Order: sequence, then structure tokens, then C-alpha cells
Amino acid sequence: MWQNPGVYPGDQNQGGPYPQGGAYPQGGPYPQGGPYPQGGGYPQGGAYPPGGAYPPGGAYPQGGYAPPQPGFQPAYGGAGYGEPGYIPPNDSVGEDGEVKGFDFTEKSIRRAFIRKVYAILMCQLMVTMGFIALFLYHRPTKVWVAQNPFMFWVAFIVLIVCLIAMACCPDVRRKAPTNFIFLAIFTAAQSFLLGISASVYEADAVLMAVGITAAVCLGLTLFALQTKWDFTMMGGVLLCATIVLLVFGIVAIFVKGKVITLVYASLGALIFSIYLVYDTQLMMGGKHKYSISPEEYIFAALNLYLDIINIFLFILTIIGASRD
Repeated sequence: MWQNPGVYPGDQNQGGPYPQGGAYPQGGPYPQGGPYPQGGGYPQGGAYPPGGAYPPGGAYPQGGYAPPQPGFQPAYGGAGYGEPGYIPPNDSVGEDGEVKGFDFTEKSIRRAFIRKVYAILMCQLMVTMGFIALFLYHRPTKVWVAQNPFMFWVAFIVLIVCLIAMACCPDVRRKAPTNFIFLAIFTAAQSFLLGISASVYEADAVLMAVGITAAVCLGLTLFALQTKWDFTMMGGVLLCATIVLLVFGIVAIFVKGKVITLVYASLGALIFSIYLVYDTQLMMGGKHKYSISPEEYIFAALNLYLDIINIFLFILTIIGASRD
């Protein structure tokens, strides 16, 4: 034990020499910057040496050093204990290296995106079902629309304008609340047109089409979520199929008949069923080759909505044609 604590042979606290095996005085002080004895021993619960430099590979006191005081600066130059930037012992890191309580990974963002898309889609479908029910079961509404046919064209023009704006202008479909306003107007116009179309058929035929559409869409969505086939690479094929369907539809206007109507409607239902799988996998992202950005939640909901609406219309056409 040194009689004068803090004073060591040689220069005082300037680097030694220091005893190779001797004990430092109880409670320090310790020399600035070492060197320190290779084998210890330090006092029980002793204070940290100034500067935070510790003996390389040395034996530390049983029970560890006393807790560092606020402002303690470790030798590696990090922030002091209790100061801004100080990193405490990392007990919040899991075995896989992920920080517990924080989940900003691509998967979490994608899951939140999918939930948002389906929430918007459900709202759209509920509005559409409300319009269809109104036109089916409220006769004054049906009579009013029949007496004002110009409303059909007004809704059609509004539909086209909103669709072009959302498809061609990224700011319109990405920035809130503009994107929600355009989507709401589009949904109302589309629902109005669907109500007019559904009012031509019997109520039981419409309800049957709704049930079949719901079952088909649910099955296709589950298939898209589980299958290993990547449908996101079929964009070009689907575009060609859509052009063929469009030309077929123009021909069907002039060449009327039950068979051609059934073929056209069946082909349309098949194409838009594949579109539903395609758009679902685009929304999912993950291992698929192509995916849609999480910022495009309005566009993703719009795609799924149009797929479901077209499937419903083609199934309704098949049911109506089969009853004629």
C-alpha cells in the first residue's frame, strides 16, 4: 500500500512506471492513461480509472467497478454516462439482431400498406353495394333515373375524368386529402353506374352475382397469397388479352347473340380474375419480381376495386344471358 495515495514512482500520474502486480490504493485515484498492472488487482468496487482505460486482459475486481458517474467519458471517445448520445447496455436487442420495440422493416411497412389498401377497398365496396341496393329496392330512385337519362352520361364523364387524373397524375393519387377526394368521387360515380346496370336485372340474379363474385374474389385472393407462381410478370400478357377483349366487345355490339354474349362475358371474367391475382401480388411485394410502392395505396385499392367490379359485371352478364 502506498503511503501517499495518488503519488507513484516516477512522474506523478504521467504514465508510470507503476507496480506490475501491486494493488492500487482503495478508491483511487488512478494514473492518467495507464499503464495498469497486467494481473490486477483493483480494490473491491473501486472507482473507474480516469479516462476509462483499463488494463488489457487484466483481472477486474470482483463485483465489477462502481457505476460510472454522470459525465464519465470512456476511452473510446463515446458519450458520457447520463449525457445525450450515451448508449446503455443493449438488453433490447434480440438474438436475431433486431431491436425490440422498433419494427420499421420492409415487412412491417408492407403489412401496414396491405391493411390500409383493404380498408379502403372495403369502404368502396360498401358504398357500391348501397347504391345497388338502392336501385334494386327503391322504386322512386329507379323511376327518377329513367326520367333523367343525362345523369348516366354525367356520371360516366366524371368517372373517366377521375380515372385519368388518378392514373396519370402521381400527385393526385399520392397526396392527401386530394387522393381520397378523387377516389370518393370516382367510387360514387362508378357505384351510380353500377346501380343503373343492376336495375335492369332481377334482384335474385344480382344477389346471385354478388355471392359468386365474393366467393371467386376470396378464393383468388387466398390463391394469390399462397401460390409460388409469380403473376407480376404477366403484365404484358394481360395487356394483350385486354385489347383482344375490347375488340371482341366492339364486335359483340354489332353481332348480337346469346352464344357470343356468353363467350365474351366468360372471357372477360377470366381475364379480370387473373388481373385480381396480378394486382394482389403487386400489392404484396416480397419475393415477387414487381411490386407497388407503399405510397400508392390509393392506386392499389383502385386496381383491386376495378378488378372486382368487372368480375361482378361479367358474372352478372353470364347469369342474365343464361336466363334469356
